[in-house]
Amino acid sequence: METPCRISEHAPETHIDVIETEDRCLQPSPELCMKRLLAQGYERIFQICKCFRKHERGARHLPEFTLLEWYRTRIDYHTLMDECEQLVRFVASAIASEDFLNYQGRTVNLTGSWPRLTVKEAFNQWASVSVGDALKNDCFEETVALELEPHMGFEKPLFLYDFPFAYASLARLKPQEPSVAERFELYIAGMELCNGFTELADPIEQRQRFQKEQENRLEVGKPLYPMPENFLKALDNMPEAAGIALGLDRLAMLWADASEIDDVVAFVTEAV
Repeated sequence: METPCRISEHAPETHIDVIETEDRCLQPSPELCMKRLLAQGYERIFQICKCFRKHERGARHLPEFTLLEWYRTRIDYHTLMDECEQLVRFVASAIASEDFLNYQGRTVNLTGSWPRLTVKEAFNQWASVSVGDALKNDCFEETVALELEPHMGFEKPLFLYDFPFAYASLARLKPQEPSVAERFELYIAGMELCNGFTELADPIEQRQRFQKEQENRLEVGKPLYPMPENFLKALDNMPEAAGIALGLDRLAMLWADASEIDDVVAFVTEAV
């Protein structure tokens, strides 16, 4: 599928700022448009596209970057982890015909089943605070970056899953544990490669989550974004599905053994 790069509505998330172009904005993600296609009856869709986010610049971040995003109906995030693992294995085989990855002086074993660790388990193993304290003290993302990432995905790729619901605004909550959402990230050599989840298909709950994100934006002094009404309306027909966004620039970094994302793009864009 190919969806518009300039869009009129997007998910109002606390930590994602869009680049505006007249009465529209450059897509921070194709997510909402692709889910509207699921609601129209498409069952297996993907695209490779450019995405744009304001104030994103660093060793692994660009304001203009490339995503592979795919969705499938009648599956959940566990099946999506399986698909993601198969895709990365295929890339490794096609590029190097090897079952390991050498990155920045470390060898990552790609064979066998890749371990899966819940966020709670990872915090218990590596963090100096509990998940609850990190959420209460507003240092969850900082703790993941500074205390968890240096340990994740170095021996084998690692799936980190079951994120606190506050950090999964479009993911379905876990029925038996509603304090967490059915969301995962894949880490290879300490680098987050993708973000996937079982889709939330309840328009009432989704609206409430977006309203909470808007409140969070106000609290930190960010502008409010319009509510994505077309997307919310489409959720009435949304089937059970799961979707994932995989950063192709970061995937290229791994197999190019590059420490900076600038080294795998032809033209470097500065922060907006």
